[in-house]
Amino acid sequence: MTDLEAELRKAVRGEVGFDVTSRALTTMDASNYRRVPLGVVAPRDADDVAAVLEVCRTHGVPVVPRGGGTSIAGQATGTGVVLDFTRHMNRVLALDPGARTAVVQPGLVLDRLQDAAAPHGLRFGPDPSTHSRCTLGGMIGNNSCGSHSVAWGTTADSVSELDVVTARGQRLRLGQGWTGAPAGLRELVDGELARLRTGFPELPRRISGYALDALLPEHRADVARSFCGSEGTLGVLTEAVVRLVEAPPARALAVLGYADEGAAAEAAAGLLVHRPLTVEGMAADLVPSAAVLPRGGAWLFVETGGSSGSEARARAEEIVRAADVLDAHVVTDPAGQRALWRIREDASGTATRMPDGSEAWPGWEDCAVPPRRLGAYLRDFRGLLGAHGLHGTPYGHFGDGCIHVRIDFDLLTPAGIGKFRRFSEELAELVAAHGGSLSGEHGDGQARAELLPTMYGHEMVALFERAKAVWDPDDLLNPGMLVRPAPLDTNLRFAVLPRRPVDVAFGYPADGGDFSAAVRRCVGVAKCRTTASSGAAVMCPSFRATGEEAHSTRGRARLLHEMLAGELVTDGWRSTEVRDALDLCLSCKGCRSDCPVGVDMATYKAEFLHHHYAGRRRPASHHSMGRLPEWLRRVDRLRAAAAVNALASVRPLAALAKRLGGITPERRIPRVAVETFSRWWAGRNAPERNGRGTGDLVILWPDTFTEHLSPSVGQAAVRVLEAAGLRVALPPTVHLEKPPVGDGVTVALDPVSLLRGRGRVCCGLTYVSTGQLDRARTVLRRTLDLMSPVLETAAPVVVLEPSCAAALRTDLPELLHDDPRAALLASRVLTFAEALERLAPDWRPPALDRPVVGQTHCHQHAVRGDTADRRLREAAGLTGDLSGGCCGLAGNFGFEKGHFEVSRACAEEQLLPSVREAPRDAVVLADGFSCRTQLEQLADVRGRHLAEVLAEALETSPEP
Repeated sequence: MTDLEAELRKAVRGEVGFDVTSRALTTMDASNYRRVPLGVVAPRDADDVAAVLEVCRTHGVPVVPRGGGTSIAGQATGTGVVLDFTRHMNRVLALDPGARTAVVQPGLVLDRLQDAAAPHGLRFGPDPSTHSRCTLGGMIGNNSCGSHSVAWGTTADSVSELDVVTARGQRLRLGQGWTGAPAGLRELVDGELARLRTGFPELPRRISGYALDALLPEHRADVARSFCGSEGTLGVLTEAVVRLVEAPPARALAVLGYADEGAAAEAAAGLLVHRPLTVEGMAADLVPSAAVLPRGGAWLFVETGGSSGSEARARAEEIVRAADVLDAHVVTDPAGQRALWRIREDASGTATRMPDGSEAWPGWEDCAVPPRRLGAYLRDFRGLLGAHGLHGTPYGHFGDGCIHVRIDFDLLTPAGIGKFRRFSEELAELVAAHGGSLSGEHGDGQARAELLPTMYGHEMVALFERAKAVWDPDDLLNPGMLVRPAPLDTNLRFAVLPRRPVDVAFGYPADGGDFSAAVRRCVGVAKCRTTASSGAAVMCPSFRATGEEAHSTRGRARLLHEMLAGELVTDGWRSTEVRDALDLCLSCKGCRSDCPVGVDMATYKAEFLHHHYAGRRRPASHHSMGRLPEWLRRVDRLRAAAAVNALASVRPLAALAKRLGGITPERRIPRVAVETFSRWWAGRNAPERNGRGTGDLVILWPDTFTEHLSPSVGQAAVRVLEAAGLRVALPPTVHLEKPPVGDGVTVALDPVSLLRGRGRVCCGLTYVSTGQLDRARTVLRRTLDLMSPVLETAAPVVVLEPSCAAALRTDLPELLHDDPRAALLASRVLTFAEALERLAPDWRPPALDRPVVGQTHCHQHAVRGDTADRRLREAAGLTGDLSGGCCGLAGNFGFEKGHFEVSRACAEEQLLPSVREAPRDAVVLADGFSCRTQLEQLADVRGRHLAEVLAEALETSPEP
């Protein structure tokens, strides 16, 4: 391997990675399979590709082309050298609106092509649900389709010419009329014309095997089309000329409700006469309970287009009238359509969990049958599942007869794997009996190639092998795919994971307490690799800042998988590779909500850091910022805030403090409040404090940031909550043996309580984010002791800092899963807006009538959502939406040495541009201290908590 690596480094201009991290990141795609490559090369151009092939041919090392790594059948994994086209060969080289063509490189993400074509009223027809991260090269390799294939066909239907390099270095430009055909291919076809004319089933989604029938004379001997779907086994694509289609100026979406999936499947084929753009189907199992859909147990999503909104709507309504449905909605609002399509696109991830939380896996992800047979096939398919005691939820492209499904195979035990094989063999026979294709979109890979004789017969599969030998006589390119495949029950990615639960600190309640199961959640659909954020989405800011797989949620999950496997990453929790990959994780928690399978990398990072630094010296920033609550309480006890601020304003002293504390020099040290929020609260006279409000009691949580750094937020919240008629109290600061008495504020103290000393509640956030989980548990147990009297009442706990609210809602019960008080406190947590909405529903905020700008806090987006905040803003006349993404400061992250550029890049993605482009009278909202600090330090803009904005308005509005 050393010689191979050295020769590759000498031969290519792109990056060559034979290190542990590079290899670990490419051991898996989105399938059940895992292969460990020797190394990874990111070629810069076709010359690099040819050079890699020459070196690898000399060494007898196979080569595997790889795009976005979202393949479902294992074809993007290999044991040789992996070619990563996403790093450099990822551009639109030319776009001709008149000819409706584009010249693209294989690593180009589909959405970037759509972005380039959209200004010309054009688009690329096929659009898989992974359109935001799949690449054109991968789509061509798999002959991908997507939801619009009933209108615009498969990728092969959109390919004009292809530039490829063969395994022996020949550069070919493939097209019609035998253009670019390697020597011997035409002779092979001419000798098998009868077999090629009769051996392929007629259906729109026949993806399995090689498309040798495209080489028939009546099909214009289209070599480029025949190359599509070859899964990197015939040649390496370096450039493609693709055809574009005219995008309808307007669209409408008819959502048709049926009793069950069988009824929806029976109806789908009959809708094709209306020439819809899509006919997609899914059942209730995959739909969030909050989704607003017509009455029914299954739905068809039928999209129509038109030159105007009224024309598109009229076509949708025509389909509703023609369909025999229980109920139907026609949606013309673009935002409403996007929300519905998001449900469908996330199904590839959400389907990996059954309704009871058990795991489900690909393997029979996309069989296709003639559309008219779909209903009968689904009934037989359900029967086969039942016969094997398996469960799955079909969904997919009903108009094309293509069904996606994840099945709850047991791929961890020999018995379960044996059932997986038996079911696969029987299902292949069932698909063939219905005249279908084993693959209707994602290719055969290792998952289905072994069973191709069931579909095609042994003679046709032998012909496939002969075709492979014409293109690649040395079997250098992606061996084991399509022809001479490895058995479908080998190379399973789960086989290397530990069989016993790993000793961990968090409870992982959704994964049965098993850290391996938590890591297994990542199935590789790679929504975290989306290159441009949109709407309120957060995940994954570090990947969008760097473009590196290692800095995506999937990349980190892959490294954790390999850490547990112990084959590549051999030093377990001490791994520097895993540590370095997690270093740029902002712990934004965006993946907790945005990842379709609920990967929670912030928790995994905290877990890893806890073990990695156990008994070892920690980075200085873990002490300076991880223990921030302790330092700030000491400053308060010493009444030293003014002195600290003065010293921090002296540049040499500030620079020394930052260097000693592991803080990046670009940051300014935030000022400490001279009067803390609690001191302000204590200084209010008793009649004023206890006489305000006659409504429900709420406990206002004095988080570290509100208490010591932004007390004005707490003061404003008190003003607003009391104006809404609520009674406000702070948590106890002594451990009480019994609940508060009287009005819930006054407490009876006894000598024992006083001897136990005073304390402050704390959510433990800073300790968790730096992996100091033992300390976090100590702090949280002390907090629960202090809060015990409150928990014996019905009082909710209002938390102003979104990150602290998220920590109490999630980290607290997952760290102290053995203490029932933790879950009880978590259930009591409300945000500021939630408290007003729930406890003071008749209160109306003052009218501001101004636009707003800013960013929804990433933790709030991930854990609580901002529905209540939106309604409160609307009631106050604050118009407009806040941006998504992450501010990039993310607590300690943006202050740590080495993180400043990534932190700034995250802010520049959405937050800072939205503020710069805002109207001059816009209110800049930022409920999180980190968000406000980032705005102040990077844009010299003062962001305010919503409580501050409303409190200021109350001061200037007349008393009711």
